[in-house]
Amino acid sequence: MLTSSDLDQAIAASWDRQLDWLKTLVGFPSQRGLEGPCQDWIADAFRTRGWSVDRYVLSDVDMEHLPGHSPVRDTDYGQAVQVVAAIRAPQPVGRSLILQGHVDVVPTGPEAMWSAPPYGATVVEGKLFGRGACDMKAGVCAMVFALDALRHAGYLPGSDVYVQSVTEEESTGNGALSTLARGYRADACLIPEPTGHCIGRGQIGVMWFRLSVRGKPAHVAESEQGTNAILSTYRLIEALQAFTRDLNERVKTHPRFSGLTAPIKFNAGKIRGGDWASSTPAWCELDCRIAVLPGMSLEAFRQELADVVMRAAEADPFLAPNPPEIIWHGFQAEDYVLEPGSAFEATMREAHRTATGAEAREWLFTGVTDSRFYGRYYDIPSLCYGPAGGQMHGFDEYVELESVRHTTRVIADFIQRWCGLRRV
Repeated sequence: MLTSSDLDQAIAASWDRQLDWLKTLVGFPSQRGLEGPCQDWIADAFRTRGWSVDRYVLSDVDMEHLPGHSPVRDTDYGQAVQVVAAIRAPQPVGRSLILQGHVDVVPTGPEAMWSAPPYGATVVEGKLFGRGACDMKAGVCAMVFALDALRHAGYLPGSDVYVQSVTEEESTGNGALSTLARGYRADACLIPEPTGHCIGRGQIGVMWFRLSVRGKPAHVAESEQGTNAILSTYRLIEALQAFTRDLNERVKTHPRFSGLTAPIKFNAGKIRGGDWASSTPAWCELDCRIAVLPGMSLEAFRQELADVVMRAAEADPFLAPNPPEIIWHGFQAEDYVLEPGSAFEATMREAHRTATGAEAREWLFTGVTDSRFYGRYYDIPSLCYGPAGGQMHGFDEYVELESVRHTTRVIADFIQRWCGLRRV
């Protein structure tokens, strides 16, 4: 087994190259539908390492029938590139592993609000700034260079390792699901999301939906003869906010998520409507995100949410005879928790303890990650462990570079403990 000194030296030897690799990765504006160039660059980077690469698009994969699949609107899956690299061990000596990360990023918002260009990968005082730097391109970089560190020290994993770079994590999770539909399996899955070096054992469920409201246009001088679809939509928002408060009261009895403050989050995330400033708006569409009550089926939760919306509509003079349409699209994600006691978690904790001399803290996420697919639906224990940073989905997103080095070291140590090693 490689010593701590061996691993530190191997990582240090490639650190400049690793930092350049991360800067290049963050430089790709890989928002939804635009991930192809980034993924092709990653595929080439994997091939240069001698790894066997499977590059495909989501439209190639039949997965609509699988548990965890989320419906899609306004996205061309013929352009959604996924990359899986296989490092196979002819005579396995340990346990197999999936290392998975996503390269899709959320929009930047007004770029003028950033202190530096969002895709400039600017380094200031030990932090690398850029959209996706923290969530989660730094984690992708760490898992790749953990393997490079082992190779630099003269070793390859002793069992099969699949290195997966996926998309759709920020909207559906269908990228992760596609790898499972394509047949990739292992004894565990590690996802280096930015947990701040905590053990990310679980997450809340998440649901996306769209409220579509139709109205009757009229000249604003005769507004009483028309209806205002935008104002009617705000009444639905108020009902959903009250529903969220109720859900947070109900979650207080949950054995795990009760320890979090208000884990059920609702967000009215995107609104558009109307056609003319001097006409009452005839339509409004609102895209929303809400957490799912843990332990509740998606079907039951959808029904309860729909009942809330329709009751609010019945109290609105216009919506009562013209009920809104609820469109379920994007995340339809159930909660997931890796229960304590697995050999996988114990090995991860051992690698962290060796690097820090302390026990890793636990992290339960009020958002969603891809870990649910592996653990909930395919009985592959999955957890998150990754670097520290801040401003995810906000302006001036950043990752702490020393935490990237630390994560690389812990993942490399974890691989040798979990998969074993074989000489190059």
